[in-house]
Amino acid sequence: MIGEATSSGAGGKDDSPAAVSGKKNKKPNYSRFTQQELPACKPILTPGWVITSFIVVGVVFIPIGLASLYASEHVVEIVERYDKDCIPPDYRNNSLHYIQTSDTDKNCTMTINVPKHMKSPVFIYYELDNFYQNHRRYVKSRSDKQLRSKASEGNTETCKPEAVTSNGQPIVPCGLVAWSLFNDTYKFSVKKEVLGVSKKNIAWKSDQEHKFGSDIYPKNFQNGSLIGGGKLNPSIPLSEQVDLIVWMRTAALPNFRKLYGKIEKDLQANTTITVTIENNYNTYSFGGKKKLVLSTTSWIGGKNSFLGRAYIAIGGLCLFLAVCFVFVYLLKPRPLGDPSYLSWNRNPSGQMN
Repeated sequence: MIGEATSSGAGGKDDSPAAVSGKKNKKPNYSRFTQQELPACKPILTPGWVITSFIVVGVVFIPIGLASLYASEHVVEIVERYDKDCIPPDYRNNSLHYIQTSDTDKNCTMTINVPKHMKSPVFIYYELDNFYQNHRRYVKSRSDKQLRSKASEGNTETCKPEAVTSNGQPIVPCGLVAWSLFNDTYKFSVKKEVLGVSKKNIAWKSDQEHKFGSDIYPKNFQNGSLIGGGKLNPSIPLSEQVDLIVWMRTAALPNFRKLYGKIEKDLQANTTITVTIENNYNTYSFGGKKKLVLSTTSWIGGKNSFLGRAYIAIGGLCLFLAVCFVFVYLLKPRPLGDPSYLSWNRNPSGQMN
């Protein structure tokens, strides 16, 4: 009687097991997949495994680093800065006026001595310093749709301020990237014998086939009052304008090199090369530098010792840590615990007891 009175006095709430089991259960059905209990590799890092791993990394990385350094050291590279030397003495204090006016002679001559034998092909690069091709507004000022097809010739919305002419005609190619095309030229000769410069395969094949159309031609390009850089031949489609294609692949850093051409001839050691430069490109307004680079290549590319040094440093560090762990293990050994006490070994199914 007392139990019945108590139940009635509590408002008639039924807490019996039958009532609880009748409630909606939100607990998901047990699954090894949802509980992440599928078979998995759970290695135990014993001292032997750790020491062996460091030794293997060191033994593999150090020879790779040495081979990379060896290949880099055998690359012959010549770098000559010419932006200052190509200014006549009368314009040394007014270089901006010299480069902007059309009344001055932009041609200059310099000589380059080949220190070692350079096996063909000898790659010609121009190097620009302090030129921020990665600036957000500069990178966005182009129209990839326009570059691909003549049908999108009028697609210039993203090309401001070099989108259309004063009378509303579209500029092809539009945008600041194309407008600032590099236009210095180089001519090479040895003992008055001209060295030909090949432009073959200096641009990426994928760019020529997929990013620049064969049915679209330059139009209204560099026709305004403010000339940014080089001009393009209006009778050649954009897919064959390799200098433009190379330039349009913007650099990530302010100091960069771009491929100008190739010399398909061996250059012997101590050869003196005469270079005639047409100094047209304006880097003087922003304090930039211009350099001419002649370089051979190896299986890792151009001259770059960083990769080899990095491999040697990491390999040496791994060997050093392996030796340290060996000494620690021998001087102060620590017994390994029983793996059977690990949680996943004590309860492999993962279900609560």
